[in-house]
Amino acid sequence: MAVVAVLQRSRVSDRDFTDYAVGGRSFGARYQAMSFLNTWYPGSMFTAFGALSVTAGVMSFYVLSYSLLTVVLLFVLARPVWLWGKAYDLRTQGDLFALRYGTKHIRSIAAAIGIVSGLPWLVLGMQALGNLFQAVSLGSLTFPAAVVVGVLVIAFRQIWTVRMGMRGVVISDYLQGLVAYVGGGLMLVGLIVWLVVAKGSTLASLDPKMFAIPSFGSKEGPLYLFALMFTGALGGWCWPYIFVRLFTADGVRSLKSSAALAVPLTFLFGVALLIFGMLASKVPEAAAKPDDVWFIVSEQAGGLVLLGLAGVVLLAASMGHTDGNIQAYGAQLANDLVGNYVDLNERRMIIVAKVGMLGLTLLASWIATLTLPALFSLAVLAYQGIIQLSVPQFLGIFWKRGNWQGAVGGMVAGFVTAVGLELAYSGLLPFGYGLTSGCFGLVVNLAVYVGCALLIPRSDEEERRIEGLFAVIAARGSAGAVRNSGFVAAGAQET
Repeated sequence: MAVVAVLQRSRVSDRDFTDYAVGGRSFGARYQAMSFLNTWYPGSMFTAFGALSVTAGVMSFYVLSYSLLTVVLLFVLARPVWLWGKAYDLRTQGDLFALRYGTKHIRSIAAAIGIVSGLPWLVLGMQALGNLFQAVSLGSLTFPAAVVVGVLVIAFRQIWTVRMGMRGVVISDYLQGLVAYVGGGLMLVGLIVWLVVAKGSTLASLDPKMFAIPSFGSKEGPLYLFALMFTGALGGWCWPYIFVRLFTADGVRSLKSSAALAVPLTFLFGVALLIFGMLASKVPEAAAKPDDVWFIVSEQAGGLVLLGLAGVVLLAASMGHTDGNIQAYGAQLANDLVGNYVDLNERRMIIVAKVGMLGLTLLASWIATLTLPALFSLAVLAYQGIIQLSVPQFLGIFWKRGNWQGAVGGMVAGFVTAVGLELAYSGLLPFGYGLTSGCFGLVVNLAVYVGCALLIPRSDEEERRIEGLFAVIAARGSAGAVRNSGFVAAGAQET
């Protein structure tokens, strides 16, 4: 209710689709940092990754490693992406691809990969609410019934996301992030103290297997941990709902400052959560039901009051992740799929985005109520697919030689390779030494991209177009220098 009240008070009418899709590029560092965290860390951090730290110990710290690396990459991406976004009115990840490679079709391919890959994670986020409502009902609700209740709550919340677009998402993320990661972080510290004092659970008392990592002879393979961290960090900015954060800031300085704020928050929250899970492995009830570790320990430590607070924290985290997903995908449906081939004015694009968001909410809500035992496997498979956007995205930003043939061919070949290997070997490749299917897809992707860049000549017109694009970055935000390069760049100052 507090979030809804804040949104109602802060409602601003959108002037155009840019306002709706990226909040008018108007947010400072504090909002950017909290919006990133509230979208990056889903509610399943407290359930799925909490459970992972209970069962796998230090192995679970890979999520913290790649999360920190993802924030560090923000420093690298901030300047070129924001300057291009401001100069050419980019609203989505697909817009950047179309601008860089000079073809509108790549916009739709990138959007399709992003939406298809993100849907399983959106559904998982909704299902995490099932754990919440089953826990706070003290088990009186069955899990399917609890999922239905959670879906109804989050679907009701999406009314404001659909109405207000990105502006509503960022504003609500600020409040939700404070509750989930500041309030939740303080709760985790308190629970760690309680586990040490009341339960006598310390790192020294844990089973030695909690400190084991995959190596030669292990089932996972010696490169498994590297693969998780590498693809996690590389893929972080491939998710459309994360990438769009680069367009919502009011300047490059705000983006870089937000990274400086996000690093300590990410570190402190991540360390607290994972150490909490490891220590909670000594609690028999949590070890028996690791997915519910957050609720079990909270109830044991503070009764119904702390259990209720644990539910509020997880709800805040879940709403932020779900809102970010749905808003980004709605914008992509309007801008990169429908609007890419149908001439829509600004008002109609906003209407299409709202209808798309509503449809996506209903679809994900329906799937979340179904019993799908392979859903988590599909989500893992989707991650191996989404990272195939990284080759044309990162190389396209920092290397002039790439062309649309390599970008499209590489993405498609890498996606097919990753999905094919994942389906054939169910995630554990006997010849990979721990490397995931996504890593092999990246190799194929990179080979096609670089091969096309070196073998296919570019026309003089294309050379001039690319040079003009990179002149925007080289101009250090000077609007005059950008205009002299022949491109519209009003207001493209680096602030």
